Amino acid sequence: MARLNLEGVYVPNVTPFDAKGEIQFEALGELIEYWIGAGVSGIVANASTGESPYLSREELTEVLGFVIDQVDGRAQVIAGTGAAATRETIEFTRDAKNAGAEAVLITTPYFFRPTEEELYRHYASVLSVVDIPAILYNVPKFTGYSIAPKTIARIAEDCSGLAGVKDSSGSPGNMAEIIRLCGDRIACLSGAADMFLPTLSLGGKGAVLAIANVVPGTGVELHQAFKRGDVATAGKRQRTASHVNNVLVASFPQVAAIKATLNRMGYKAGTPRQPLLPLTEAQDKAAAEALKNTKLY
Repeated sequence: MARLNLEGVYVPNVTPFDAKGEIQFEALGELIEYWIGAGVSGIVANASTGESPYLSREELTEVLGFVIDQVDGRAQVIAGTGAAATRETIEFTRDAKNAGAEAVLITTPYFFRPTEEELYRHYASVLSVVDIPAILYNVPKFTGYSIAPKTIARIAEDCSGLAGVKDSSGSPGNMAEIIRLCGDRIACLSGAADMFLPTLSLGGKGAVLAIANVVPGTGVELHQAFKRGDVATAGKRQRTASHVNNVLVASFPQVAAIKATLNRMGYKAGTPRQPLLPLTEAQDKAAAEALKNTKLY
């Protein structure tokens, strides 16, 4: 298996839906051009911001195939393939490989809370049967628990297919420990916008950020400034990223707020798929007011 270079900013793309909940591929294509034009390193299709739990297996494959075709080699394409069960995760991961994804993003299993041994065996099982680089996705916000750094290190030690980790815990201590234990073997990526610059400072390689749907250039400029040693500019971009994150992710329903902002910017992100709901009129107005100085629209 070829070693995958994971570095920079990755967009976990939204999935545009119309009022009937049908996928709008033309709108997704326009968004992909916006993100690539900003210089992102890659697109992560079918991740949590893309509402992957609400997509059928056929839709997951269709969205991924469309993203691969639209990107056309201009950036990396990674597919979210995590599921509640190991068997289903293997099936989704095989689908992604067959579709042409360069790597997969596998969230820790949800619903039942696994033990650390069960988590180890889950990833070891998937990586032993599907030959594709994988990124372990730790997202306590959605799963209700955080995988231990020592378990991530154990997987990295025993499974050559593990190429990276996306840590969305938002904890500097957690990221520092992951990098200390296995940052020399896998790429450590932040999944929390507030942790982007701290992650780079600790030795991480980049980030997969929901807010990059809206402000991809901010993250790209932050990463570039850090690499050239321009701490002042990196700090300024981090402050912008943290503000946008506070509005779109922390203060309002994440998917609805990101889509509403993209719609306001002139894109056709549509609305979330049920059971998620669009922002209320009051929420939409408040979000727009909070972002008025960011020059997004």
